[in-house]
Amino acid sequence: MESKPSILVTGGAGYIGSHAVLALRDRGWPVAVIDNLSTGFRFAVPEGVPLYEGDIADGELLARIFADQGIGAIMHFAGSIVVPESVERPLDYYHNNTVKSRALIAAAVAAGIRHFIFSSTAATYGIPETSPVREGMPKAPINPYGWSKLMTEQMLADTAAAHDMNYCALRYFNVAGADPEARSGQSTAGATHLIKVAVEAALGKRNSVSIFGTDYDTPDGTGVRDYIHVSDLAAAHVLALEALMAEPERSMTMNCGYGRGFSVLEVLDAVDRVTNRPIERVMSPRRAGDPDALISDPSRIRETLPWKPQHADLDIIVRHALAWERRLSEIREDS
Repeated sequence: MESKPSILVTGGAGYIGSHAVLALRDRGWPVAVIDNLSTGFRFAVPEGVPLYEGDIADGELLARIFADQGIGAIMHFAGSIVVPESVERPLDYYHNNTVKSRALIAAAVAAGIRHFIFSSTAATYGIPETSPVREGMPKAPINPYGWSKLMTEQMLADTAAAHDMNYCALRYFNVAGADPEARSGQSTAGATHLIKVAVEAALGKRNSVSIFGTDYDTPDGTGVRDYIHVSDLAAAHVLALEALMAEPERSMTMNCGYGRGFSVLEVLDAVDRVTNRPIERVMSPRRAGDPDALISDPSRIRETLPWKPQHADLDIIVRHALAWERRLSEIREDS
């Protein structure tokens, strides 16, 4: 039986990347990680997985990793992800997310690596005219973060047309939750994701949760988003990788979401329900550029891949996030 090539996960010490590492290993894929640990954590990389601390734009380091580990495909998660920060520091985002991605793609082409999975975002759509959002809708990002990701999608499309490489760009909606076995979760201090913020508040790590805007055109006036469990998202990456390997001439771009939206108030109600204690809510003004609703149409991914979400339940997402938040407190006390 032919042995599987190793998969290089960039940003594999971060939130989504670390879950992809777990999903790959759970399906028997050998894995190596490159991460500069600027926002990732050494503890998020499982024992036995080679971790290279370095930059994805370091061509010499990449060439060494490719050779040493027998890399056959790349899953690219490394990058900056805070939307308001991208508005304040656009050139940093274009450098980190676009220029460095170009260097990584170039290194992959030079080494003959044929498969590339890219962590993209629903921010490529900007403020869609209609919801649910389909892949073919206009791409009109409203911030440098969304543009930096869309530019990388374009680079991959052009590279795949010119070289012996195929790719899959997965456009995430709102990623939440944690590994069901509490092996990994969202660990970033000062995170802005609603469910992370809410479980921190439920455990007394924050005094309250701000609700940004109560006058949206939604049933309860608060923004509606499509929340996807991080482990279901990681599973989609592994299935996309296997699809690329099975059909080397085919590239894909797909939404990753459940096609169901929850409002901010519904999410906070779920956290109250799971923890059995109410969180203090603070009404705040809208944030610039937040759409009323952002819900995926996941038809394409469900038709293309044998993807069957295992955790598509808001209370389960909250429960796993809460369990990880407790575990994270233990990790920090031990370190």
